[in-house]
Order: sequence, then structure tokens, then C-alpha cells
Amino acid sequence: MSIGVCYYPEQWSQERWETDVREMAAAGFEYVRLAEFSWGRLEPERNTFDFEWLDEIVALVGDHGMNVVLCTPTASPPRWLLDEHPEIRQTDRDGTVRAGGSRREYCVNSSRYRVETERVVRELANRYADTSHVVGWQIDNEYGCHDTARCYCADCDGAFRDWLAERYGDADGLNDAWGTTFWSQQYDSVEQASVPAPTPAQDHPSLVLDYCRFCSDSIVAYNRLQAELLREYGDWFVTHNFMDRFPAIDLYNIADDLDLLSWDSYPTGHVQATDGQPTPDQLKAGDPDLISFNHDLHRGVLERPFWVMEQQPGDINWPPHSPQPAEGAMRLWAHHAVAHGADAVVYFRWRRCLHGQEQYHAGLRKRDGSPDRGYHDAARAAEELFDVGNVDASVALLHDYENVWALSEQPHAPDFDYWALVQSFYRALRARGVQVAVVHPTTDLSEYGAVVAPTLHIATEDLTDHLTEYVASGGELLLGPRTGVKDEGNKLRPASPPGPLSSLVGATVTHYETVPDQFDRTVVVNGTRYAVRTWAERLDADAAVPVVEYTGNELNGSTAGVRNAVGDGHVVYCGVWPEQELADDLVDTLLTRSGVDHADRLPNGVRAAVRDNHTWVLNFTSDRIDVETDAEWSIGSARIDPFDLAVADRDLLDGLTVNKRA
Repeated sequence: MSIGVCYYPEQWSQERWETDVREMAAAGFEYVRLAEFSWGRLEPERNTFDFEWLDEIVALVGDHGMNVVLCTPTASPPRWLLDEHPEIRQTDRDGTVRAGGSRREYCVNSSRYRVETERVVRELANRYADTSHVVGWQIDNEYGCHDTARCYCADCDGAFRDWLAERYGDADGLNDAWGTTFWSQQYDSVEQASVPAPTPAQDHPSLVLDYCRFCSDSIVAYNRLQAELLREYGDWFVTHNFMDRFPAIDLYNIADDLDLLSWDSYPTGHVQATDGQPTPDQLKAGDPDLISFNHDLHRGVLERPFWVMEQQPGDINWPPHSPQPAEGAMRLWAHHAVAHGADAVVYFRWRRCLHGQEQYHAGLRKRDGSPDRGYHDAARAAEELFDVGNVDASVALLHDYENVWALSEQPHAPDFDYWALVQSFYRALRARGVQVAVVHPTTDLSEYGAVVAPTLHIATEDLTDHLTEYVASGGELLLGPRTGVKDEGNKLRPASPPGPLSSLVGATVTHYETVPDQFDRTVVVNGTRYAVRTWAERLDADAAVPVVEYTGNELNGSTAGVRNAVGDGHVVYCGVWPEQELADDLVDTLLTRSGVDHADRLPNGVRAAVRDNHTWVLNFTSDRIDVETDAEWSIGSARIDPFDLAVADRDLLDGLTVNKRA
């Protein structure tokens, strides 16, 4: 388990480098990430490369016993290249060409930029192919950041038509897949198709879904170009740093070309990008369930440990508000990541910079080079962390980007947000300390005691067979609303939802509605009433048993959810958006029926995680807590201070109880 740091030596005087690297090593860091945005320094003019400065800093890091993760610098093309080839720049939907002066200006479908990419990546990879302490590469930086995953330039327009021709063959195939008779949108030729452009009304939803697929595939292809180049020169790991619940890139596709996934964790910023008002504690330390969802996603895609390539080091510049993190939060985040399967946590960054767009983003060191609060937290984490095996998740949560894209285009309710729906189920699992693998619906599920699918909006017959086999073999499956509604072309199925899953569920949806605040909708489950918001379905139970029923209004007694026995297992379908209390009830029943070990419901902001027979109890609140156990603690104790943690050397999950102290 390793701690590292991101360093930008090109922003500082060369006389300072030796001091900086020595202090990194003294803090116990093992990795230093370099050269992320350095193309302009590495190649100040075409074909004139300056590697001396990078050679020196790479050697310094190695001399102090640390390893280097180098970055390909393609996220920031130098100004001379933008001037020489302006056609590489992205175009917005309205036709505006994006100017230089920032970052991520380039289009992945630009043939010229791909040539330039190959040229600079080859130079770098060849230069450091024989440097033993250069152990890995980060390709580019945060694909799609700043709304750059989708481009509308001429290169994209032509590439999209090629993509459609390969997928559908001809106009007949395209018209059939999309349903273009609506509003006389038929194509006489695939050549008539184009990327989305300003129109008087909504875009065709099938066009939008395929454009999302195309944009993701384009980034996957660009990433593959770099990954294959790097592997020609050395036996090093290759990764990319993704972002919080980023919707535009299909991680399951891009992961095929990476050795591990990494992501950039900024807890006090990410919590401000969610629905609702963050609590004061969350503004100081983030939402542990939002952070760990990202951990579990980036671990689950490849079903192996991941890295946090950028960990928040203190206050940050980009969210609406930037309070100082709580005392100890930067250490808490490192332990939290490791508990969920991280093998390395790399803090961004070493020192607050003096110029450019990120001057108000903290580093582990202050602007004058002296230690900031994050430095002490990171050093303490480096001292405490120990080698540990993999996470053994007992529950799978099914997640898929095509569902994100389809539901985002036609949410049918202003507050129907895919990620919020997923989070409701996920939060209920984490409230009981259960380790969750966030995986694609087609993943082999046989090793999981229970499976939760918050929504499978696009569902196929093959997926139905896959889930039926899991349940019939003794699995326990929980399905959420708006499942089995669309086909792969983003068209409504002729059969009522859940479409191909109807036989598995043992029921069909007869009516559905979005639920405005003015409506009084409640359901009863296990004798307890719960409020319903956003989405509500009425079901006709066939083979299934009603387990969620409307009560107290004109829908009184009608069915909102069912349980169906299939072979040796069961499936529960909940046709309403589950507020947190209802999700808790459904998940508690699921875990009990499946026999999955779980804790008593933990207090909000307090979470437990088991990795390789070690239990982390993590306190993201300003309250002190007590853990009811006689376990021995390798870090901390059964009394845990605010924004602190403890680690026990055995699995405490079954029956774990945590109480807030008065």
C-alpha cells in the first residue's frame, strides 16, 4: 500500500528540486507522478526536444528510492502546434471552435492530432524505456474534463458516419434501428447522417444514444493508440485517471487497454455536485458513500485493485465553496481508499502553484514550500498503511453506461437522475458495511450472494437469460424501476415493462407516472409506510407475490413491487423510486435472505469496510463514536474521534454495532 504525490518541477526553480524530492522521500512516499502537462517544455518548437530537465528530476526521484509514474502530455498541446494545425481543435455544437489558452482543446478524431500524439509518445517512451524506476504511465489526463468528451467538428462528423455505416450497413438498417418514420426523419443514405446540431425541438433519442456510443468509442480508440505505443517500449503498467461518476466514457470498454484503473478523488468538491444540500460534515470531509462508489466502480470494472491518482490535499479551487477540510481528513481519505481496494493513493499536488488557473488549489506544501496540513496527513498515512490482499465483495451492483445515456436524454422527470437512483441502493448496502463490486450487467455473477440492479432501462433477451440463470441457481436479485423499457436502439419495446424480464419478475407494469411534489404517494413494505417521489409504477402480479403496495391515496392496495421465486432463488422488483428509508428496508431484507454478512445499520457518515480480513471503521462526522467489539486494533481503538478511523486485524462485520457518543 503506497502513498505518492504529483509534482510539477517545470513550475519551480531547479535549485529547489533536490529539497522537494528529499522531503517526499522523508515523508515515506513511494511514487511521484511527472510530466502531465509538459509538452510545451519538452518540445518548445517542432522536433526540438528538451529532455534534460526531465532526465534530472527522474534521476533524483530514483536516487531517493522512489518510483516514477510518467504521463503522456497530450492533454495540453503546445501553442505552436495549435497555431500550426488549428484543425485539431474541438468544435462546440453551435459551431464555435474552441480556442487555446486552457487545456483539452484537441479532438480525438483529428487524424493530424493522432499523428502528433504518436510522435511525442514515441519520443518519451523510447527515452525512458531503460529507466528501471519509471514503473508506469498515465495516458493523457482526465478524458472528457471541461465538457470535452463530445465534439462536433468536421472530423467527428465524418467519423460518425463511418461508425454508423459499420454498425448498420446502409440506410435501411439505420432507419429500422432508430425508427426514423417519426417526424419524417428517414435517411436515404448513411451519408445524410450527422452529429447532433442545433434543431428547433429535441434530438432523436436513438441518434443521441448512438452519438454517445460513438464519442466513447472514439476516446477508447485514442487511448488504445497510446497504450499500444507505450507497450512497444517497456514492461510498465498503463493507466488513465478518470473522474467522479463521469458519464461520457464507457469504462468497461476502455479498461480492456489498461492494466489498472485510477481516478481523481476530491471529496469536498464532488459532494457539491450532487442533489441536495451537503451537510457541514460533508463539506469538510465529503460523502463517504459517494467516494466509495467511485472506489468500488474503478475496482469492479477490472475486478482488481485500483489507484487514486489524484487525492485532494486540502482546500481546492473549482467547486462553488472551498472550506478547509476537517483535521485529519486527508489521512482519512487515504485509509478509506485502501479499505475499498486501492493499492496507491497519490496526492495532487506537492505545492500550491504561483501562476495559472489553479492558484487557489492547495498542495501538500504551501506556496513558500513549507508543510501544509495535508503533508502531515499524507506522511502519517504513509507510515500507517500496510500490505493487504484484495477486496472480497459479497454483493454486486449492476451499472452500465448505455443506461446512463438513454435515461439522461429522456429522464421524463426533472429529478430522475441515474446516479442518484444508483446511489440510493448503494448507500443502503454501505450502511451495513457490505463491500460492493460495481460491475457490468453481463459480468459473471455466480460468486456474489446478492445482486442489486438499480435500473436496467435497456434490457436484452441475453441479459434476461443471464440474470435468470443467476437467480435459478440460488441467487438473490433486487431490481429497481424503469427496467426492461427500451431496446438497444433506444426505442420502447412493444411489450410492457419489464419487457424481456417479465417472466423472471413474474409481473408487468400496467401504468407509470412521474411524481411531482404536490402528489401524495406512499407505499407500505413489511408494515412500514414510505413516501414515494420522482417515479411510480403500478404492477400486475402474475406468478409473483406483492411486497410493495400503495396506501393512503387513490392507488390504495395496488401493487408497486413484487417478489418472485425462480428455481432456488428470488427476484424482487421495486417499481418506485426508493427514498433512502425504503431502499434500506429492501436491502436489509435482501441481505438477510441471501445470508450475506452485514452490520447493524451504521450511523450516517460512519462506515465500515473489510479487506483481506482487516476491518476499517471510518468516521466522516464531527461526532465521537464507540464500536461495540472486543477486537484488537492495529490502528486506533474502539473509541474513534471525529474524522478519524480505526483498523482491526479481523473481520468484525457480522453484527457490528457503532454508537455515537454523547
